[in-house]
Amino acid sequence: MIQNIPQIKHTGSGNFLLIAGPCAVESNELCHEIADKISEITDKLKIPFIFKASYRKANRTRYDSFTGIGDIKALEIIKEVGKKYSLPTLTDIHSADEAALAAEYVDVLQIPALLCRQTEILVAAAKTGKFVNIKKGQFASAEVMKYAAEKIRKSGNNKVMLTERGSMFGYHDLVVDIRNIPEMKKNKVPVILDVTHSLQKTNGQGVAAGGNLEMIECLAKAGIAVGADGIFVETHPNPSKALSDGAVMLKLEKMEGLLGRLVKLKKIL
Repeated sequence: MIQNIPQIKHTGSGNFLLIAGPCAVESNELCHEIADKISEITDKLKIPFIFKASYRKANRTRYDSFTGIGDIKALEIIKEVGKKYSLPTLTDIHSADEAALAAEYVDVLQIPALLCRQTEILVAAAKTGKFVNIKKGQFASAEVMKYAAEKIRKSGNNKVMLTERGSMFGYHDLVVDIRNIPEMKKNKVPVILDVTHSLQKTNGQGVAAGGNLEMIECLAKAGIAVGADGIFVETHPNPSKALSDGAVMLKLEKMEGLLGRLVKLKKIL
């Protein structure tokens, strides 16, 4: 299925799909820097790559948290990145009304985890004809995600992917049940493992969430080992300066080493 995503490269390499980019569009310069570097790496390693960036962050803990630089401005930056580097692009949507707007600029619409059951949003995304990546809610089992996929298909669109991003373990932590990968693959759709958001630690004091960055590679290797079709990684040149989710973004300079080791593991398997 992924070979039909516009501008996708290296689909015959046998490698996993990579969805990667910054959490949010902070600036034109940031998006181009990240896309340029990851394009170079993925071309060398022959990894299919989708550039992702959220044009708006709708789900924030605090009222004064960063939400974006402006919808159209951010969407235009994402579109420009895709055109310049000949890459497919992905962004989140948060309401049914956003689907048609975002679809004018990107190739893949992503449904955030907290919205995976919202029928109206799923149907609107499906009707754009774009690929739709649905993140499994922290509250949802792998088994019930077949109904989310069905909502896309029954709306006349078979271009659907599912992404595992952890389940609530307690008030302040997530855990990945690795059994969710083969379970969701039963739906005959590509299944992605989000190895950065799955390591997020919600802060009970209402401030920015923390993370467990040292476990990114461990989780990514586990996902590849059990047959995940792709890996989702948010990255930034300087995560400590990121305007959102810095605690769970991999430093850009570490991407090549991680991806190289994952490619070796994939070949062994």
